[in-house]
Amino acid sequence: MHSLTTSDPTPAGPTLQGLVGNTPVLRISQPFTEPDRGFWAKLEGFNPGGIKDRPALHMVERARARGDLRPGRPIIESTSGTLGLGLALAGMVYGHPVTLVTDPGLEPSMNRLLAAYGATVDMVPDPHPTGGWQQARRDRVAELMAEHPGAWCPDQYNNPDNVAAYTPLALELASQMGHIDVLVCSVGTGGHSAGTSRVLRQLYPELRVVGVDTVGSTIFGQPARPRLMRGLGSSIYPRNVAYENFSEAHWVAPGESVWACRQLAASHYATGGWSVGAVALVAGWVARTTPPGTRIVAIFPDGPQRYLETVYDDEYCAEHGLLGVTPAPEPEVVGRPDEKEVTRWTRCAAVTDPVALVAGAVSETVTGTGGSR
Repeated sequence: MHSLTTSDPTPAGPTLQGLVGNTPVLRISQPFTEPDRGFWAKLEGFNPGGIKDRPALHMVERARARGDLRPGRPIIESTSGTLGLGLALAGMVYGHPVTLVTDPGLEPSMNRLLAAYGATVDMVPDPHPTGGWQQARRDRVAELMAEHPGAWCPDQYNNPDNVAAYTPLALELASQMGHIDVLVCSVGTGGHSAGTSRVLRQLYPELRVVGVDTVGSTIFGQPARPRLMRGLGSSIYPRNVAYENFSEAHWVAPGESVWACRQLAASHYATGGWSVGAVALVAGWVARTTPPGTRIVAIFPDGPQRYLETVYDDEYCAEHGLLGVTPAPEPEVVGRPDEKEVTRWTRCAAVTDPVALVAGAVSETVTGTGGSR
């Protein structure tokens, strides 16, 4: 960690960084597996704001070290919530005002919490016609950056520092587990799955990495659709996603995630939001279908607090048809990501970068046309 400089405007003490990291792991078994099976959950909700405290602090530190972010200058970023908490923390530590561009899907409690932490919340009113809320937020960030010369945007979707920030998380897991056979991660910006798997693959070359996405997300090649689940999935193609590291991808529907979140709460006390439920569902299946003794780690990105108005609210869940959903014991299987549009828990063992796939198809078409002339 970089020490504070006297040029910073009244920053908070440096001990705040010490609250981030060294999170515990918890063994999870029934009702996801039989008692003699199970997986280990890395409880990133024990960080003050969740898993994205790690990249928020790291991206700000590196930008300051390079001179991209000058003392006291604004930080402006798009967020669905969790990174916003991390950036509010980084703004306190290093003395930067923080503006967070979000959308009406942000939970009211999160909006209030971000404001309490000193961040300015800028709400976009309408989704982008093709890029959805995510692209609308990014367009608004570009507007604000033009209005505030000297401001800095982390660009979490494409910033390699976002990926590098998870090296400590990987090393913590290696120290806690001794050996890891399977890593199960949710995928949104691609940061924590890429950063963690990159380091663990070096330590455990045979590591199997399972990516967990939401239905309606473009990340693994499905069409973009409106999505209830926040914190995973995307309507754009983040360049931090390390497609080559994934052994397979799963898509999970909101009702299936709600079931898993509530099962975790009732059986293990440790639970979380949409990503946690989706990851737990998939990690339980991995534990049921691999040999006994397989060491499986699932990363739980946050805790349940921000989801009291959604995942844990019966009225909200009933309104969106999420109550009474019991996931199938096995995922549906597709041979390739674009085989069909998935609407429930589905698995695909063929993982490719959809952008590269499209580019390759265009290249083949151009080459074929040129050759026929």
